[in-house]
Amino acid sequence: MAASTSATSFSTPTKPASSSSSSSSPNSVCFARASGRCRMASVVVRAEAVDATISPTVSALRPSKTMAITDQATALRQAGVPVIGLAAGEPDFDTPHVIAEAGMNAIKDGYTRYTPNAGTLELRKAICNKLQEENGISYSPDQVLVSNGAKQCITQAVLAVCSPGDEVLIPAPYWVSYPEMATLAGATPVILPTSISENFLLRPELLASKINEKSRLLILCSPSNPTGSVYPKELLEEIADIVKKYPRLLVLSDEIYEHIIYQPAKHTSFASLPGMWDRTLTVNGFSKAFAMTGWRLGYLAAPKHFVAACGKIQSQFTSGASSISQKAGLAALNLGYAGGEAVSTMVKAFQERRDYLVKSFKELPGVKISEPQGAFYLFIDFSSYYGSEVEGFGTIKDSESLCMFLLEKAQVALVPGDAFGDDKCIRMSYAAALSTLQTAMEKIKEAVALIKPRVAAK
Repeated sequence: MAASTSATSFSTPTKPASSSSSSSSPNSVCFARASGRCRMASVVVRAEAVDATISPTVSALRPSKTMAITDQATALRQAGVPVIGLAAGEPDFDTPHVIAEAGMNAIKDGYTRYTPNAGTLELRKAICNKLQEENGISYSPDQVLVSNGAKQCITQAVLAVCSPGDEVLIPAPYWVSYPEMATLAGATPVILPTSISENFLLRPELLASKINEKSRLLILCSPSNPTGSVYPKELLEEIADIVKKYPRLLVLSDEIYEHIIYQPAKHTSFASLPGMWDRTLTVNGFSKAFAMTGWRLGYLAAPKHFVAACGKIQSQFTSGASSISQKAGLAALNLGYAGGEAVSTMVKAFQERRDYLVKSFKELPGVKISEPQGAFYLFIDFSSYYGSEVEGFGTIKDSESLCMFLLEKAQVALVPGDAFGDDKCIRMSYAAALSTLQTAMEKIKEAVALIKPRVAAK
């Protein structure tokens, strides 16, 4: 029988058969008769198009611009273009040797099997000790869930506590994934804008004005990605005074950058404030402070019923984190208070880079900057340049076109601020060698010299 691309041929008996005789098989089938002879009949069935529909929930999600720009910069470098990538939030340091050695020893010792879904008991105990000693918050091992990165912890927490119709309160600028996580849970992200003149910190009166019966979760990130802002304890106490008036409102405190902080700023865990332990889900991890992004290891600490709910999700999604990574994480927590000398050395380098960049950007006309107190990002207001025409490029209309201009003319990859909820700004990661940042800054200044601010920055 001849086959074609538009039809599928197969054989069937001349007599009617049971419903099971309908087949999608393209092969000929011979049915024996009493006479011992076979009769073949050819039937042509049209091939139907595959339903390629994607879930509306997934379709509503936006891809991460941070990852998209990082991938674009990587592709340009592979094509021979000397792009300086300052988009991704990843330390440029190697994982400290003691931590890496613990991971290698785990492999050599055959520690390569599944662990309990919630994480190994020894690691959860170590996390409890860390939270008590460094953060002043008390948990037992069954109130800790170890996951494949802090990102998984946050996603599971949002899924566990939010229902369709709920609202998630998110100060802007925000980490790109927060609104998408709310959307994935069927909740509505409610964006609370902040101002560079107030160091991008949430005003308590704005929070109070946005809370209603649908409000389920407030997400706080301190030190902040993308701004580097650190919430002082006094401001967190004001926020806590508002939160405690609403029994249904929970707080997710993202503290992944807690150790990357510059004096005199101090980190305060929201759960340590009076009356906040019962309603706070604290997320932390190893990626940033310990330069362990590829190890994929984070944790959630919260009241047991919230942790159990997140654990159920994890058990059906990924199961426990890597056994090897957990051994490495244990070694990280044994480095000493706040990561000891290994972390303090990295923080010192980050601060030197921050100081250089803040001084350099202040030299550019029309640029506004809030000096970050933690993390390793600058969130820079270039809005005074919007509307400018650049010969050979066109109009710089917004943060995205500005980043495209800088990628094209300066060969520096940065992230548009609209990805973080503030189109006036662009984000630069200074998780790169000082020499690399100096080269990038020279290129940016040369590119910016091609344009002039259209209006004075206010």
